[in-house]
Amino acid sequence: MLKKKMIPLLMGSCLLMGALSTAALAEDAKALFATCTACHGKDGKSPIMPNYPKIAGQNKAYVLQQIKDIMSGARANGQAAAMKGVLVSPDGKPRFNDQQLEALADYVSKLAP
Repeated sequence: MLKKKMIPLLMGSCLLMGALSTAALAEDAKALFATCTACHGKDGKSPIMPNYPKIAGQNKAYVLQQIKDIMSGARANGQAAAMKGVLVSPDGKPRFNDQQLEALADYVSKLAP
């Protein structure tokens, strides 16, 4: 009998943890985006230099792939060196985990272009 009462409680707890985790990631993404604003502008569409891309509203998968390519060195053109300095620490370790990068790409994709 106790098991039957515990299952809904446990399921509710799991759903709440998932919702809190999603909210935390959204806040984390907003904070992570602050590292982008120095070059891309606080709105993602006002870059400080004309050759810096406007990233607001870009496709999530595209943004994520560009970040990963810059981090790995697969993309080394344009401003990739500056971006790599933001994304990778001097010892070569990524500054952000996959979940954070995914959340950041999602955040950028939802900015008004």
